[in-house]
Amino acid sequence: MADTAKPKGGTARASASRRRGRKDTSPGLGDEKPEVLLDYYRQMVFVRQFEQRTGQAYTQARIGGYCHLNLGEEATVVGLMTALQERDYLFTNYRDHGYAIGKGMDPKRVMAELYGRSDGVSKGWGGSMHMYDTETRMLGGYGIVGGQLPLATGAALAISYRGGDEVVMCQMGDGTTNIGAWHESLNIAKLWNLPIVFVVINNFTGMGTTVEMSSAEPDLYKRGAAFRIEGERVDGRDVLAVRDTASRLIERARTEQTPFLLEAWSYRQKGHSVVDPAKYRTEEQRDEARSEENDPIRIFGEKLAKAGLLTDEQRDEINASVKAEVAEAADFAENSPHPDVSTLFDYTYASPVPNESRRMPADPVFAE
Repeated sequence: MADTAKPKGGTARASASRRRGRKDTSPGLGDEKPEVLLDYYRQMVFVRQFEQRTGQAYTQARIGGYCHLNLGEEATVVGLMTALQERDYLFTNYRDHGYAIGKGMDPKRVMAELYGRSDGVSKGWGGSMHMYDTETRMLGGYGIVGGQLPLATGAALAISYRGGDEVVMCQMGDGTTNIGAWHESLNIAKLWNLPIVFVVINNFTGMGTTVEMSSAEPDLYKRGAAFRIEGERVDGRDVLAVRDTASRLIERARTEQTPFLLEAWSYRQKGHSVVDPAKYRTEEQRDEARSEENDPIRIFGEKLAKAGLLTDEQRDEINASVKAEVAEAADFAENSPHPDVSTLFDYTYASPVPNESRRMPADPVFAE
């Protein structure tokens, strides 16, 4: 098992100081092409601004239901999505907007889905937590904690059964590693040697509980050991470190036909959801999560600037063009029609089911 930027041991009380002790040990820019690096930077800025606009729309009541943002996790999102090939499959939890865009979904349609409009990727019936698109092979968006794990494992079984060379990536939060589906899915994945990479996004807090308070083994990348699944940890603030580590594990899963576990740690800048004030964090912890030294966009931007690849003018141009594109997505969503009520039950089942109830609210239980 490999460990990048491993925190020193300690109790739950020492978790904050452990996180502050984590240094940026990620690699430099290497021989990367400037246009590739600038594209990564732009993608990260796009995820940031898209999520900020999403939060704004939520407070304006344009978005309903639950809404969870990728703020602070942009390098992890872009690094993971860059590592996947088009033919690979992705399953995520409910914090899925950035992943949906990174996997190739049209940002306009993603925003329309957030608005609950019929031009959305799930025709407006899924909302924030249920992005889905078979064309880009992003198969959810799941609102139930861990609900994606058995399905992702089943997709990997289908690939193995057909003799395909695709890989499944199954993303989740740190809290998911404590539920039953985690153990069942990892056990089956290794028992049947399935091509799947389980990715745990560790932002140190599952809902409002710290990892140390909920996990007897807080080094989450080690938790595949019970199933003899090799695990690694990566600094989720560094897009290149995430991309390189994920790419290596994905290709090993593809060629060796066996599962792997990747833990990427980063700082969630906001509470669990848009409306969560994160009062379970101390003021010091909130400042730490929002500090410049832990902001992945600032970290990467500084590296590019020091290498002479990103000027202030370029930075401003990127910010302006991204802002315009996000605004265009919001306008598209605003002008997209609401789904017709008559379509409410259209996708309850994949095929017709006898005696399926299509009763609307306030309809009589028994027809006259």
